[in-house]
Amino acid sequence: MKKIQGSLLKMQSELNDPVDYFLHIGDEKLHVNEFIDKVVSIKYLNEIHCIRCGRKTSKSFHQGYCYPCYRTAPETDACILKPELCRAHEGISRDMEWSKEHCLQDHVVYLAISSGLKVGVTRIAQVPTRWIDQGASYAIKIALAPNRYTAGLIEVDLKKHFADKTNWRSMLANKIDKEIRLIDQKAQAKQKVKKEFTDYFTDDDEIVEINYPVIAYPEKVKSINFEKESEVSGKLMGIKGQYLIFENGVVFNVRRHNGFEVEIAMK
Repeated sequence: MKKIQGSLLKMQSELNDPVDYFLHIGDEKLHVNEFIDKVVSIKYLNEIHCIRCGRKTSKSFHQGYCYPCYRTAPETDACILKPELCRAHEGISRDMEWSKEHCLQDHVVYLAISSGLKVGVTRIAQVPTRWIDQGASYAIKIALAPNRYTAGLIEVDLKKHFADKTNWRSMLANKIDKEIRLIDQKAQAKQKVKKEFTDYFTDDDEIVEINYPVIAYPEKVKSINFEKESEVSGKLMGIKGQYLIFENGVVFNVRRHNGFEVEIAMK
């Protein structure tokens, strides 16, 4: 049995058929796809370290940060969850150099199908990573904005007509509404959005299809959280989004446990 110890960080991904997942832990880079159909255990070692400053923290904030970093880091500013609140274009930021690289870059407004249809925003450099992290099966770009703020305004307007949340349980059970036609939904979005935003709409109508390395999807989902349980173990049935899917419907959100010290064992 191989054992590895270190701090968890979100899985990295590459868009292949199926998606390839990689986990950096300690000095190791693990190709997680190779664990599928094998018995895997992840044991929490009762320590959490901030993924920004490295200090030990009793509680994780915003998926991996200590409280001081949560209050001051640009990665945890309000616009990360609500792009329309971004003020970097006005020269206001927790860290303008960071914002130049992350907020004052082209952003995509998109429609994706993870279970049902949703609208979202991501930096263009994060396509298709953002879609993979959300467990989307299909996605299409609908608009290209020059910064995070403008993309956020377009998203807010479209949220009057489209959902902006993923039903993660349905996503993990692979309950996908295959009747949705993204091309038609994009056309409807352009008709419904405020006229001032239509110039940002893109002619790129490519529908990106994403297939995940999953042997079998669960009918019912049970999420394991290290704040309540200290170990998750069993045969790994697949990977989707940032979730490891184990037998008997048990799922584990890797990204939620950023900074958690763990021991991973594989048979």
